[in-house]
Amino acid sequence: KRCGPGSSNSHSQMKGISFENEVSSGKHRSSKITVVGCGAVGMACVYSMMSRELVGEVVIADIDRKKLEGEVMDLNHSGGFLHARATAAGENYEGTEDSDVIIITAGVRQREGESRRSLLDRNVAVLGAIVPPLVKKSPHTLLLVVSNPCDTLTYIAWKLSGLPRSSVFGSGTYLDSSRFRVAIASRLGISAQSVHAWIIGEHGDSSVPVWSGVNIAGVPIKDAVDDFDSHEASWSQIHEDVKAGAYKVIQNKGYTNWAIGSAVSRIIECILHDEKRVLPLSTLVKGLHGIEEEVFLSLPCCLGQAGLIHTLKQPLSEEEVEQLQKSAKEMYELQATLKL
Repeated sequence: KRCGPGSSNSHSQMKGISFENEVSSGKHRSSKITVVGCGAVGMACVYSMMSRELVGEVVIADIDRKKLEGEVMDLNHSGGFLHARATAAGENYEGTEDSDVIIITAGVRQREGESRRSLLDRNVAVLGAIVPPLVKKSPHTLLLVVSNPCDTLTYIAWKLSGLPRSSVFGSGTYLDSSRFRVAIASRLGISAQSVHAWIIGEHGDSSVPVWSGVNIAGVPIKDAVDDFDSHEASWSQIHEDVKAGAYKVIQNKGYTNWAIGSAVSRIIECILHDEKRVLPLSTLVKGLHGIEEEVFLSLPCCLGQAGLIHTLKQPLSEEEVEQLQKSAKEMYELQATLKL
């Protein structure tokens, strides 16, 4: 399969990495979703999917059995208003069999003064206990990683799962790109849905804003905005505000959940409805933009029922390519110390 309507014979080949040899067109995905983790993020994902009537059954897994049972009961009390049914997975993930998508929101938080290496080592242990048994029960599943640090944990989940790279991806910079679009739209006084803008690379401090590709209904932003070049520093501040956005939310309420929950439900909608929509998702980027390291970063990905169908190679400025390559090298150096 490739992006776009009609039969595959009518499609032109896009630049980038195609997964058409990995995906199976015969796999039908109904609407059974497993969410691992019933914390604030996991439950925001569940509620957003249920309220949008995307799924028929949501299975929730968590080691905190008491909280898990309470969340499931609370959700099912809304059965008179919402269509989906929520169930609790067993302690060994019973009930998750044949899940169409498994969403991982579980993980350990960074301790005060803890290094990123130590945090990742602990997360390897957590994912090692989660991913293999889940994939064994759902060998044809798609794996969506939401936990942070998203890109590295997606890489770890891919390694542990044994699934093809088209079946394992992270939410990546999808939310970052939404914040980017909203900020630009607010500056211009227009709808964010009329702003086409991407943040790629790491879901974190080394993310790359693709200013060279920002456009308003197809018009490059430098042509759409008066004196853009003379105020470029002011516009560049938008990316800094985007990076700081999550920290500000955390300072005020302790965590982020609603926006990422909405983003995840939109990703699930793309899969279940086989939309073949292009989204910035964390995927294996080796071979693109001069990156030779085996790392996961966000690039535009065509997403459908079979998972990732294609990763597009978008045109970037020299500076954007350099920033992306630097991010890849830093991530690879950190990954190289992991014991998988």
